[in-house]
Amino acid sequence: MSPRHSPADIAERTAVKKSNLFYQSRARRPEVERAEGIYIHGKNGERYIDGSSGAMVSNIGHSNPNVLKAMKAQMDSATFAYRLHFENAPAENLATEIANRMPEGLNKVFFVSGGSEAVESCVKFARQWAVAAGQDKRWKVISRFPSYHGSTLGALALTGYGPLKDAFAPLFKDMPKIPAPTCYQDQDNLSDEQRGLKYAEMLRDEIIAQGPETVLAFAMEPVGGASTGALVAPDSYYTRVREICDEFGVLLIMDEVMSGVGRTGTFMASEHWNVRPDLVAVSKGFAAGYAPLGAMIADENMVETVLDAGGFAHGHTYAGNPLACSAGLAVLAEIDRLDLMANTRAMGDLLMTGLNDLKDRYAFIGDVRGKGLLTAFEMVSDCETMAPLPKDLNAYDRFVEICYERKLITYSRRTHGGIDGDHFLVCPPMIVTETQVNDILNILDDSLGVFARESGLEA
Repeated sequence: MSPRHSPADIAERTAVKKSNLFYQSRARRPEVERAEGIYIHGKNGERYIDGSSGAMVSNIGHSNPNVLKAMKAQMDSATFAYRLHFENAPAENLATEIANRMPEGLNKVFFVSGGSEAVESCVKFARQWAVAAGQDKRWKVISRFPSYHGSTLGALALTGYGPLKDAFAPLFKDMPKIPAPTCYQDQDNLSDEQRGLKYAEMLRDEIIAQGPETVLAFAMEPVGGASTGALVAPDSYYTRVREICDEFGVLLIMDEVMSGVGRTGTFMASEHWNVRPDLVAVSKGFAAGYAPLGAMIADENMVETVLDAGGFAHGHTYAGNPLACSAGLAVLAEIDRLDLMANTRAMGDLLMTGLNDLKDRYAFIGDVRGKGLLTAFEMVSDCETMAPLPKDLNAYDRFVEICYERKLITYSRRTHGGIDGDHFLVCPPMIVTETQVNDILNILDDSLGVFARESGLEA
């Protein structure tokens, strides 16, 4: 037996040490040792497939040498320069790179450090623009239920997910909600196009109910994130939502924190429907886990209006940090160099085909959905009614653990606003290969069989 695999060594590597950290619960995981590509190695000696890109963050995989080289070069130059004291080339160049990839006029970039900050920046900017434009009665931001827009108080006001926001409700003013376009759950005889229009008209009805003169914006995820599990509306939904916003002078905020920067096979997910938003929030895959980075992308004319009125009364210490922006630049360069959006489309098609094959084999998989490598499947007790599994099965938690035991990392949430329902996000890095997609599908197959036997479900 080699020293590394001696009983003493194994015991040392697998021992759970007391921690002074705490997060959501007392649950513990192995300590990470290193990460490469789509794999993460723990100090327990095991290698895990990062089947969810962390929290849908590590878009270009782990330890990309070109990104690390760019960050090292920036570290040798300057790691921090406060934006009120100095400009820095990485921030300027990254803003230009982003602007060049966006629709015409959507070319002003405000950097932050994460998704919640990006969403709050959009909301605060929208409000300041309305005041500067003489529309100070507008303050309501309509969003959807379920949805997820962040964990800070302003972002929680838009989020539709009970367990994450209900306890904090007295601390913020909740914003109006309309139903998310969960057409797959509907029991009707409508076509997909009619269903999309039906859900879009709910926005129009809500704007009228709230008073159009008071409605500032509508915030939506073009492809659903954690709360709805890669939900995609019918094509008719997106164009009609834009038309309704234009009708009432309501701003359209696209939350692309999870779906942006190539994750769905286009740079922004809204490109699939050729819909131009007024404001965009990005993060997660923006710097792909190499540094905390996010941004609000705004219409140039709106920015000029706000600056003419005295400036944007908002900001964060690390906005435009040169080290984070150097990572973001290098991530975009790697997406281009490796043609990762094309790979995302191809591997996304392969993954969706495999997930649908699993749906055909496991009667408790009720839906498979997504775009590119933002995909998910949902477990149900009845595929006809889409009734959820019994809540006490805790499928959303147990299935993740079964996969983890088999060295595959997945991501789950309760489907119906955090109350019940079970969906699972399968979102490997954009560098994933055909062989690796098949490895993921094989582990999912094995794990579904185990879960079915444990839970007495039909396979």
